[in-house]
Amino acid sequence: MDLLELRDEIDKIDREIVRLYEERMKISQQVAEYKITTGKKVLDKEREIKKLNAVKDMAHNDFNRYGIEELFEQIMSMSRKLQYQMLTEKGIFQKLPFMEVDRLEVKEARIVFPGTNGAYSQEAMDKYFGEGIHSFHVDNFREAMEAIEEGRADFAILPIENSQAGSVHEIYDMLVEFENYIVGEQIIPIEHCLLVLPGTKIEDIQTIYSHPQSLMQSSKFLHAHSSIRQVGMQNNAFAAKKVMEDRDRSQAAIASAKAGEVYELEVLERGVNNSTNNSTRFIIVTNQKIFCKDAKKMSICFEVPHKSGSLYHMLSHFIYNHLNMNRIESRPLLDRTWEYRFFIDFEGNLGDGAVKNALRGLREEAANMRILGNY
Repeated sequence: MDLLELRDEIDKIDREIVRLYEERMKISQQVAEYKITTGKKVLDKEREIKKLNAVKDMAHNDFNRYGIEELFEQIMSMSRKLQYQMLTEKGIFQKLPFMEVDRLEVKEARIVFPGTNGAYSQEAMDKYFGEGIHSFHVDNFREAMEAIEEGRADFAILPIENSQAGSVHEIYDMLVEFENYIVGEQIIPIEHCLLVLPGTKIEDIQTIYSHPQSLMQSSKFLHAHSSIRQVGMQNNAFAAKKVMEDRDRSQAAIASAKAGEVYELEVLERGVNNSTNNSTRFIIVTNQKIFCKDAKKMSICFEVPHKSGSLYHMLSHFIYNHLNMNRIESRPLLDRTWEYRFFIDFEGNLGDGAVKNALRGLREEAANMRILGNY
């Protein structure tokens, strides 16, 4: 047979595969109707494993066995997605314990930010909440989360990602540890400045204090002054405060110009960070399960079995429901070696049918799926 004849044969087989696939999906609809009537779960893992083993045994070599397994995993995955869609269309929703609100009530709210006066987190807070707010600061991220959980504050603002240094992993871990939820975000540009006591010259400086990420973001400047010792601090504003309190001209801080104003330090050099395109994304967190009706972004996390294709099958729920993913991040599970929890940001609102479909599938098929916020 020549190539054209071979392709004609493949076309005939493909038409038959499509016909059989559609026939199978019609049967899946009937299965869904039965499950809706009886209240049975869509995913029957034991049945699927038996089915995969049975169809693999029909193949005649190892290569085909692997191919058949992958093919039928996809077919059964599409069948489940059809059933999830039918459940949603019939108004059978999993109850999500989140309350829709018109807007965040911030007029009398107490806001907590990590660091001290002059911190970037304070700048992000002021930009998001505006003037005249009731705020206080704590030393670190954990204390901010605890203040929310204990009700001493209504909202906390925390850095979660920098465009140059990447994610703040500690925040991701604490979003799982604490029963707190994301309700907003604020992105601010970052310009690191070299702050000194008035009259200090660059040759006077022996030690520079700053947050480790800020030191990393300013690596080119620091490399050019390699004789200066670098000391990490909990927060940039703490670094500026230390320089002010110690009154030592051999010390300098890398922090914001705002911190320089607060602690009456001189800006010896602006923009010491490597890139002018440097921004930090902050999240606004509360202990209430709420979301604004105009929310457009979702954050979730989940775990998957430690086997080939597990993550791919989870991500297929976003593809099938036409949901655009913005970000995926992984964090190791402390009690299980080489296993991970995945954090995903995607576009959508808890009131959207497509979001409900995706969350239903993820909740049934992933381990420990959790909604971190809609904002």
